[in-house]
Amino acid sequence: MNEDDDLGALCAGAGRALAEAERPVLEAHGLSMWQYVVLSALAAGAAPSQLALAQQIHYDKTRLIALLDRLVAAGLVSREPDPVDRRNRMVRLTPEGTRRHAAVRDGIREVEDRRLAGLSAEERRVLRVALAHLANSM
Repeated sequence: MNEDDDLGALCAGAGRALAEAERPVLEAHGLSMWQYVVLSALAAGAAPSQLALAQQIHYDKTRLIALLDRLVAAGLVSREPDPVDRRNRMVRLTPEGTRRHAAVRDGIREVEDRRLAGLSAEERRVLRVALAHLANSM
């Protein structure tokens, strides 16, 4: 690593490495990374509608339908008509979705802890704050 390295390249490399390290955890729980992203967004209590969910996770709204179909078939989320506007669908975690999300999140945290073992607790906190800032500044 060089202090002149481009942040985009560093983030891309770190993202690929983490995704590869997390893949076995996701596979063990029968999820793709995008399915986990959806469960995480719903677990955070956000995105009351399919459209809001697509916007929040920066995912194409037309592709989201197939992703949600698979999560519904697995019993992890439910979709119901919005009582205020029946054209909209409300998306919610099921109890099984909540349980599966927590299990995957715990497994991913273990992977992260191993990957970040050389950093102090304060360095980990600063890293998370900095990455959240970059991710939310779009």
